[in-house]
Amino acid sequence: MHIRNLCTLLCLSTILSGNAWAKSNKKVDKNDIWAQGAALAESIKAPEFPDKEFVITDFGASKTADAITNMVAINKAIEEASNKGGGRVLVPYGQWLTGPITLKSNVNLVLENGSTLLFSREREHYLPVVRTRWEGIDCYNLRPLIYANGEKNFAITGQGTIDGQASNDYWWYSCGASWYGYKAGLLKTNNGNTNSGRPMLGKMEQEKVPVDERIMTIADALRPQLVNFYECEQVMIEGVTLRNSPFWVIHPCFVNNMIVRGVTIISHGPNSDGCDPECSKNVLIEDCYFDTGDDCIAIKSGRNNDGRAIDIRSENIIVRRCKMKNGHGGVVIGSEITSGFSNLWVEDCDMDSPELERVIRIKSNTCRGGVIENVFVRNVRVGQCKEAVLKINLDYDRKEVCDRSFPPVVRNVNLENVTSQKSKYGVLIIGLEDKTNVEDVMVKNCSFNGVQLGNKSTGLTKNVKSQNLLINGKKTEL
Repeated sequence: MHIRNLCTLLCLSTILSGNAWAKSNKKVDKNDIWAQGAALAESIKAPEFPDKEFVITDFGASKTADAITNMVAINKAIEEASNKGGGRVLVPYGQWLTGPITLKSNVNLVLENGSTLLFSREREHYLPVVRTRWEGIDCYNLRPLIYANGEKNFAITGQGTIDGQASNDYWWYSCGASWYGYKAGLLKTNNGNTNSGRPMLGKMEQEKVPVDERIMTIADALRPQLVNFYECEQVMIEGVTLRNSPFWVIHPCFVNNMIVRGVTIISHGPNSDGCDPECSKNVLIEDCYFDTGDDCIAIKSGRNNDGRAIDIRSENIIVRRCKMKNGHGGVVIGSEITSGFSNLWVEDCDMDSPELERVIRIKSNTCRGGVIENVFVRNVRVGQCKEAVLKINLDYDRKEVCDRSFPPVVRNVNLENVTSQKSKYGVLIIGLEDKTNVEDVMVKNCSFNGVQLGNKSTGLTKNVKSQNLLINGKKTEL
């Protein structure tokens, strides 16, 4: 599926309308926003596969083989399964060292209980580069550890583990931070700076360099995603454990109809976001566990000029029955949100850690722009978080070098029956100083205890209200 075709598909829906939940067999009350979310979840169907099995050992994989031998065998099994109409590609019990894996249509990659895909630490194994996005910017970068481009009806399932083997000794130090293991001379780069590729790619985006000329190399040190699905449809990740990602863990980009269910994500590296749907539509994330070095879930839609050039918003995302431990935010929208976002449901989640910084976070700036609207959160239980239960920030990353003529908009944000036992702030809003671009925020029937500094709002806002909001047991008005 080409981006232009996907754009046509995604643009067919309008705010809180369209056919997503019309596929449900239940009659939906259009005045009940939570019934609409439930019907949408029901309409997101898992992929289906023929009853055929392809075992990787039949294609030459071995527990004692090197990464390239197993990589070739696993990819050969996937290719043959897809060519024969699809089926299960089985990774048996044990540890399997491998290079990057490419998923294909109609294939279910199944990790048996006790199996581990252990990814190579040789950067050369992740060449040649492939088309992707890195922090919302279009480019060609090192091959993600598991990648799919233009495929449909495929999955990763089972009770096994996918381990990227990233650590302070490998991959993570490339961010250039000493606390992630960086020391001078660890990686020979284009200009002597370990993180040289990041500012260079940002400069290319601002100068509108054609994407085909944005070819990142090993020396540019842009770490690859653990799982990246690009321009795909009807996909699922279920049951598996994902650990130690070089960069973002799960990154669906230009994806329609995706389920992430019962997945455990543990990765404490730089930018170890758990699941980042970008320019994607109809995504269900349920019954998952997140313990991450960055945002647990972060919704994206492109960055700056690249987001405006393609202009595909993310929309219709449901998060329910998830648990969040460490992370910069539990459920986050932004910061690469230029094309905008509509329609988020977060329900029945538990979040608790002194290293969890925020619960619900919306972040953008005047480089990004974007309209963020229709955020619905209810029945969320928080033990503690470091900064705020709800944070809306339109002044994120003040140091970014960019064209700052694109003011973002946040509207229709609703929290209901959210409880928290410890935080610095309850609600923290940082609006713009010259435009009223935060409006229609409602915090209803919520109780935030152990709040050090109450609520705080700066900049211009409109219609920010509360009903029965208790801060440290005292009724408070926003």
